[in-house]
Amino acid sequence: MRRRAASGAAGDDRQAAARAADSADCTRGRSPSPCRLIDLCAVWDAGVFLASAAGKGAPSGVPGRRLNEAETLNSVREAQFQRLEAERPRRPGCGARGPVLRMAGQPPPWAYTAILLCALSLGRAIEIPMDPSIQNELSQPPTITKQSVKDHIVDPRDNILIECEAKGNPAPSFHWTRNSKFFNIAKDPRVSMRRRSGTLVIDFRSGGRPEEYEGEYQCFARNKFGTALSNRIRLQVSKSPLWPKENLDPVVVQEGAPLTLQCNPPPGLPSPVIFWMSSSMEPITQDKRVSQGHNGDLYFSNVILQDMQTDYSCNARFHFTHTIQQKNPFTLKVLTNHPYNDSSLRNHPDMYSARGVAERTPSFMYPQGTASSQMVLRGMDLLLECIASGVPTPDIAWYKKGGDLPSDKAKFENFNKALRITNVSEEDSGEYFCLASNKMGSIRHTISVRVKAAPYWLDEPKNLILAPGEDGRLVCRANGNPKPTVQWMVNGEPLQSAPPNPNREVAGDTIIFRDTQISSRAVYQCNSSNEHGYLLANAFVSVLDVPPRMLSPRNQLIRVILYNRTRLDCPFFGSPIPTLRWFKNGQGSNLDGGNYHVYENGSLEIKMIRKEDQGIYTCVATNILGKAENQVRLEVKDPTRIYRMPEDQVAKRGSTAQLECRVKHDPSLKLTVSWLKDDEPLYISNRMKKEEDSLTIFGVAERDQGSYTCVASTELDQDLAKAYLTVLADQATPTNRLAALPKGRPDRPRDLELTDLAERSVRLTWIPGDDNNSPITDYVVQFEEDQFQPGVWHDHSRFPGSVNSAVLRLSPYVNYQFRVIAINEVGSSHPSLPSERYRTSGAPPESNPSDVKGEGTRKNNMEITWTPMNATSAFGPNLRYIVKWRRREAREAWNNVTVWGSRYVVGQTPVYVPYEIRVQAENDFGKGPEPDTVIGYSGEDYPRAAPTDVKIRVLNSTAISLQWNRVYSDTVQGQLREYRAYYWRESSLLKNLWVSQKRQQAGFPGDRLRGVVSRLFPYSNYKLEMVVVNGRGDGPRSETKEFTTPEGVPSAPRRFRVRQPNLETINLEWDHPEHPNGILIGYTLKYVAFNGTKVGKQIVENFSPNQTKFTVQRADPVSRYRFSLSARTQVGSGEAVTEESPAPPNEAYTNNQADIATQGWFIGLMCAIALLVLILLIVCFIKRSRGGKYPVREKKDVPLGPEDPKEEDGSFDYSDEDNKPLQGSQTSLDGTIKQQESDDSLVDYGEGGEGQFNEDGSFIGQYTVKKDKEETEGNESSEATSPVNAIYSLA
Repeated sequence: MRRRAASGAAGDDRQAAARAADSADCTRGRSPSPCRLIDLCAVWDAGVFLASAAGKGAPSGVPGRRLNEAETLNSVREAQFQRLEAERPRRPGCGARGPVLRMAGQPPPWAYTAILLCALSLGRAIEIPMDPSIQNELSQPPTITKQSVKDHIVDPRDNILIECEAKGNPAPSFHWTRNSKFFNIAKDPRVSMRRRSGTLVIDFRSGGRPEEYEGEYQCFARNKFGTALSNRIRLQVSKSPLWPKENLDPVVVQEGAPLTLQCNPPPGLPSPVIFWMSSSMEPITQDKRVSQGHNGDLYFSNVILQDMQTDYSCNARFHFTHTIQQKNPFTLKVLTNHPYNDSSLRNHPDMYSARGVAERTPSFMYPQGTASSQMVLRGMDLLLECIASGVPTPDIAWYKKGGDLPSDKAKFENFNKALRITNVSEEDSGEYFCLASNKMGSIRHTISVRVKAAPYWLDEPKNLILAPGEDGRLVCRANGNPKPTVQWMVNGEPLQSAPPNPNREVAGDTIIFRDTQISSRAVYQCNSSNEHGYLLANAFVSVLDVPPRMLSPRNQLIRVILYNRTRLDCPFFGSPIPTLRWFKNGQGSNLDGGNYHVYENGSLEIKMIRKEDQGIYTCVATNILGKAENQVRLEVKDPTRIYRMPEDQVAKRGSTAQLECRVKHDPSLKLTVSWLKDDEPLYISNRMKKEEDSLTIFGVAERDQGSYTCVASTELDQDLAKAYLTVLADQATPTNRLAALPKGRPDRPRDLELTDLAERSVRLTWIPGDDNNSPITDYVVQFEEDQFQPGVWHDHSRFPGSVNSAVLRLSPYVNYQFRVIAINEVGSSHPSLPSERYRTSGAPPESNPSDVKGEGTRKNNMEITWTPMNATSAFGPNLRYIVKWRRREAREAWNNVTVWGSRYVVGQTPVYVPYEIRVQAENDFGKGPEPDTVIGYSGEDYPRAAPTDVKIRVLNSTAISLQWNRVYSDTVQGQLREYRAYYWRESSLLKNLWVSQKRQQAGFPGDRLRGVVSRLFPYSNYKLEMVVVNGRGDGPRSETKEFTTPEGVPSAPRRFRVRQPNLETINLEWDHPEHPNGILIGYTLKYVAFNGTKVGKQIVENFSPNQTKFTVQRADPVSRYRFSLSARTQVGSGEAVTEESPAPPNEAYTNNQADIATQGWFIGLMCAIALLVLILLIVCFIKRSRGGKYPVREKKDVPLGPEDPKEEDGSFDYSDEDNKPLQGSQTSLDGTIKQQESDDSLVDYGEGGEGQFNEDGSFIGQYTVKKDKEETEGNESSEATSPVNAIYSLA
């Protein structure tokens, strides 16, 4: 059985803590005077809606930005704010207040109102709560909610629509200006305005020209509280001009020459999309040789003869009209020295030379020259383009001087000819260069990029909601390049010409409001502009005077599970900010402390629900205009627990298995018990019976094996218990019963009993369960306490398997409950049923928290942290910690504070000074022992001094030695981490060699005075600076030092290529080393011939530094060569690069032949084959000597002719003349030999046709006429391939 902890729906500690942190953040943004500025804030997770205040602070979500804003105000404005703060008294109750009644499950309808009101404090447009009663009462100046884009291009075929929508209470009215003059809509019958909207509609169905309405439009939304403005909308009508007609003469170009086909599309609005096709609408294939530039022209890096096979037409596609216009096509005439378009030359390794085209170094077709400049606006895409000509076609590479390309934003386009950097920022400015190279050389073009910026917001003004008499401010801060100017307007009029307002003061980009009244409501506009654009923002100032109002339904019922943590929230609204207090059951005392904790936002948290916490809770919100209250009834329910859990079972196939699941739950909650199999819902078939407290499976089958989980759940919580069912197949009954019994995990211990009860100990006794044929080796005793972690079991102690009674040591003030687990070699039993509970008496803590630390998180604070104590070390209720600290050197009086958590932050500390820290535990029975003193440090600041007297000594071409004087300890302002050297390669001593000036660093940890910097580039000029580094960061830099590294050995030659054009020569080519590291004096080539395991003598060749080619004459066409090439400087030879010549086509055979011929097994095999062939030849010779020849002069009347070559010995030999017709025979049409009746036959000389013998008794039956005829007929087809014929021919 395996059991998972129950999960309650009413309370989760981590979620509650997160909600508390969110609520605290929403409140802490109002500083230093929380009564200055009202923000409407409602947080669903925190369950708080409030009207909170901020003076110099900011709404939650942007505190850092508000703090930076305050720091950057000039001293005059800062003094004004400080004087204002000092003059106005703070009212009590201005902190963040307002809890919410939190329900499990889906959020109630009022939660969405809370979410909207939270948006107000986060800087978005102010939203009035959706409650109709609030909407009808609260006034709101106009706010623009929708408008057309600044550059509004329209289709001339459609009606014109210029959008402008706004909201406010009362609903705003609209009017427009055109080209800064009032636009009278009523006088133009084509123009109308949509109902309840400011959107203009210009209708051309009855005629008219759209071009007549081009211009700059601006919308004004107005109600009695102010006027809001839209952006200035520039209306333009799309244009798609026709391509001018022109006759294009054929373009004549020499093969290999560069070519540019210009497109020159007609100007359109917006610009058309350009692409190239043939006149037959086939797309032009583009590659690194032929490609389209960003300007629409088609570039040929070099022209080849195949380019004449099509014509070229530029096409322009216009966006609004969806039309494509085609320019008259270009036709090419390519002049060539090789007029035949031989397709075999297309894949030639040197196609240009084969066609008689001269190779040439690259040159740029676009842009022209060696340098150019480009300006781009911040946030736009930067597109750099380099298109080069050359033979062969050059490759393009991109670099940035002094740094690397931004890998996260840079991408290459158009076959590496274009570099696009998206979302450009100021750090992308600088010099970029493209490098075009082929085997003839390289050339580069430098592009100087300047990044300018249209205005962009640093701090956009936000709507401001104040209570009467409150103070506040609007801030409008933007940046750009050049720096934008800021202009304030109020209700669409320049602030300078507006009526004077004694409560308003303008300080540059900030408007300060003091003692605002209802009449101060207005809409302010901030216009920030430079030569590249403008920003326009509306922000209204609204003054509300609203008594407290509850936003949640009244008399809510909250049900929670016993021992869980829960939180009661109470959303409200009011202006000025109401204060909020909690009461229980009508009692007069405010709830806070002990088991209750009230957060700054007003939420009430009950740390651990007990039965006595049940009751009616009342939250009361009060301000100077009145009060409002709400109630919530809290009911505490017993947890759902499975007290008899299903056990693991082993059942035979066909038997019945029963899994128990008995549940205890709160009777007022509806209980549902369901089952899972292998963590999936179980289908209850007709073989299963589900009862209230068990699951029975009849006729167990193999498919029933698996894990079964009982799920007991109510609407508030659930509990789970799992068991595993193993199904055994039928087996024959074994003769040895004990041997047949399988070993299993032990049964659970039972009948737990507590005796010998004492203050700090108790005796636990239990009855062991069945060991299931495997002896019990150990018992594990576990305990559970119901205060800190109810329902969680912890190991207490471990005892041998022979023990069933043990004395347990206990801690004070713990309500213990025990259980026992038995263990054998198979595994652990299920836990026993819990014992009865036993609570020990309380006592003061006997220990203090561990791991106490003091570290600064900022330069002016120190955070004290520790590991909290657990339930067995608390020793009493209300465990808390007394935190003490004082400066170590000053020996001043101890500061102390009582903390319930595990951290405390000490503020306003000097920079990095030691503190003595003590953390002592305390509960309701007393304090713990005197704690140890721990030394902590306040926050670090950046170091104030740099290392001095930095000396550099060059060790070798790649390393230097550094020596410096240490800085004074008081200037470090923290813990000295390391001395750090920043160095960069300024230039190379070799002329015209570009180097990367990227900064590198080397660290020297600790208080050291010397170090070594390695991995430098030889023969280079370097610069170096030293800094001191502490935990905060780098200090100031030392004086820049310069040094030069001596000459070193070069890196390996690049692109070492070995080509074998024929079997007589091998061509070698290479490029100069990437890092010469000095002045090259030559190259050294070492090569050796090898064939299999045979290696020839090594040959060494030395070349001049300008030579990059060499041809090797082969000694034989079979051997291969291994080449090793290195470059040399005066210092010596550098790293070598090794290549091998290509393998000839028959090398595999040659290698096998060379290797096999020397093997002993191969020699033996060949000897055996030769011996076998010799034996076959001897046998054939003997056979033919006996039956292959016979005397014919005595047997035939026909004498031999004079042409017979064997007439001297009177015999006829068949070995050499078998393929010739015999005398007196006839050749048939198919080439076979037919025997006549008078032909000589061995049958005539025998005594029968079955077995014939000659005079000496040898068998010659195979040479009868029949057999001889069959062999003769077969010779025509089988003689060439038959092994027998081959042997006979050898004989």
